[in-house]
Amino acid sequence: MGNPIYLDYNATTPIAPEVVEVMLPYLQAHFGNPSSNYALGRISKVAVEKARMQVAELIGTHPEEIIFTSGGTASNNQAIRGTALANQGKGKHIITSAIEHPAVTEVCNYLTSLGWEITYLPVDRYGAVNASDVEKAIRKDTVLITVMHANNEVGTIQPIEEIGAIAQKNNIVFHTDAAQSVGKIEVDVKKFGVDLLTIAGHKLYAPKGVGALFIKQGTKVENLMYGANQEKNIRPVTENVIHIVGLGKACEIAKRDFNKNYRNMYEPGRNLWKDYFSN
Repeated sequence: MGNPIYLDYNATTPIAPEVVEVMLPYLQAHFGNPSSNYALGRISKVAVEKARMQVAELIGTHPEEIIFTSGGTASNNQAIRGTALANQGKGKHIITSAIEHPAVTEVCNYLTSLGWEITYLPVDRYGAVNASDVEKAIRKDTVLITVMHANNEVGTIQPIEEIGAIAQKNNIVFHTDAAQSVGKIEVDVKKFGVDLLTIAGHKLYAPKGVGALFIKQGTKVENLMYGANQEKNIRPVTENVIHIVGLGKACEIAKRDFNKNYRNMYEPGRNLWKDYFSN
């Protein structure tokens, strides 16, 4: 077959060479447990905290609001199930869209089996949610709105800032799955008005099996696992230092090269549309 032309970067990206380079020492010499107090452990702990800062800087937040996970699905589960469980005394209603990734819809289906009600908002011909539909769907018992930022199938960018303003006005927790958008288009948690935001490493040149969840300070999210106190006890497992280091570097690169990469994506897209409409 020869060398294939790989275009499915929405499914996964290769690992960037710079990312591989920073990961290698943690495959070999720096194997310490970051929860250990001796030198090998401290080296790993410093690496994890550096990565936390790199992730935070990419999305415009503080390192203490970043929790490392095993990927986008884990982040979505923690955000949606964790919010539902932490707020079930207030109500059992969630609003989402009809075109979410299974990592969102299957969590909602599970919650339905436990008594939650889910409103699935329709989308227009372009796959976009109407922010006014979100507002109309809000009930007294609504505890969460979860709408993805960029759709993984058709690429639609949802009006996250508008939805965020509606959620804030109604004091409802707002989560967005930004797995497909982080590192490709602007993602700023403050501008978005989100309380929770999902990142998946393998969508932006980091390894598979690592992700992050932004949790705005003061947002109540019940942990789904029980163990020690890693990641603020929200994900109490020994950190995957190798992959976390890779995710941090990938986020640093995405921030550093954002303008160049954006132009490289925007110009061919614009030319393609120009050619399409000229015919």
